[in-house]
Amino acid sequence: MPSRRPSPVLLLLLALSLALLFLLLSPSFPSTSRFSRSLSSGSAFASSSPASTSASPAPVKIYLYDLPAKFTYGVVRSYKAARATSGSANAAATLPDEQLRYPGHQHSAEWWLFKDLLRRRPQDRPVARVDDPSDADLFYVPFFSSLSLVVNPIRSPLAANASGAGTAYSDEALQEELLEWLERQLYWQRHRGRDHVFICQDPNALYRVVDRISNAVLLVSDFGRLRSDQASLVKDVILPYSHRINSFKGEVGVDGRPSLLFFMGNRYRKEGGKVRDALFQILENEDDVTIKHGTQSRESRRAATQGMHSSKFCLHPAGDTPSACRLFDALVSLCVPVIASDYIELPFEDIIDYNKISIFVGTSKAVQPGYLTSTLRRISSERILEYQREIKKVRHYFEYEDPNGPVNEIWRQVSLKAPLIKLLTNRYKQLLERGTNGTDCSCICSTTPTDITAAS
Repeated sequence: MPSRRPSPVLLLLLALSLALLFLLLSPSFPSTSRFSRSLSSGSAFASSSPASTSASPAPVKIYLYDLPAKFTYGVVRSYKAARATSGSANAAATLPDEQLRYPGHQHSAEWWLFKDLLRRRPQDRPVARVDDPSDADLFYVPFFSSLSLVVNPIRSPLAANASGAGTAYSDEALQEELLEWLERQLYWQRHRGRDHVFICQDPNALYRVVDRISNAVLLVSDFGRLRSDQASLVKDVILPYSHRINSFKGEVGVDGRPSLLFFMGNRYRKEGGKVRDALFQILENEDDVTIKHGTQSRESRRAATQGMHSSKFCLHPAGDTPSACRLFDALVSLCVPVIASDYIELPFEDIIDYNKISIFVGTSKAVQPGYLTSTLRRISSERILEYQREIKKVRHYFEYEDPNGPVNEIWRQVSLKAPLIKLLTNRYKQLLERGTNGTDCSCICSTTPTDITAAS
């Protein structure tokens, strides 16, 4: 009887097994433990958590610029002076820097990041502060740009003069002065600011000089006021707003949430926020729906806290730009966000699946009478509990006061930009002359799938 020949597939598997065994035994091949870790962890973007790998990468070295005080603590003092009542002493003027407090504000990430670097937290973190700029991979510019934008209160010139408030304060002038200071620094000149990090969380922060810092890493809330040649998801980082209402301390549940849907905010907004007025008209007469016009005040925050803590769903329509702090107010309230903002960018999307913690509704559908409420009423109590459980798992990413919260995650996101920055700075060293065809492949800009299809 003739002997049976092994199948080609069997021979191929045998050859691959021998090749793999040879590589594993080779002294030049990574150890088995490193090899298995690389298979299990994948890239940084595939990881479900920055701590999921068994060996953390070396922290990215960051240098904190020692800016003149007018750009940091001086902004806080100017803000408080502008709000001092006539004839009263301005306590902030005499307080030492370490006793100053940043005013409660949705853009307070600039304060949290600055104070975090000053504290010199442990080195097993995404970034480590260095004192020698020649050792740094990145350079952090701690200008309180969002607070500077609103230093001068909106009130009559007569009231401002009566209080002695600083009408001479100019955010635009301070922006120009900051860039003049930076452009004299050797490490800014070296790579045209490409390895620098700015925080400009308010949509209008640093608007006067944004073209001059567009090479840098920008920490923003969204791209609503930025052109595609100024910002992109590749080089920049999306931050969560600071929540303005108290976190919900109870457990998941629907029994204590009689209201179906809640929203409280400014009804009339510009540009993309015009959808708000349409939603008000549709929803304000619906049963078990609370939709109120409200502005920033203590009374409004108390009412919003009560409303979000007692509602199953919280509406998040676009404002003047696609994002707003109410999304994060909802998340810390365990109130399931209903996002009606077509072009929103969300923070930390490489580790948070927002489809598990929120509901997305296209604005064209949201403004159809009856669509939102009928959709939400069909969602079962058990499904709402699932949303709440998932929110609870990731809520710490939106609570700046949490030691393992958004500050650490922002630094991780910033650290992921370092390899790209190194690539681009090395690339630019080799380019003696730029092309004249207007094409620049150094930045992949943020575009919608429709734009990509149309361009291909």
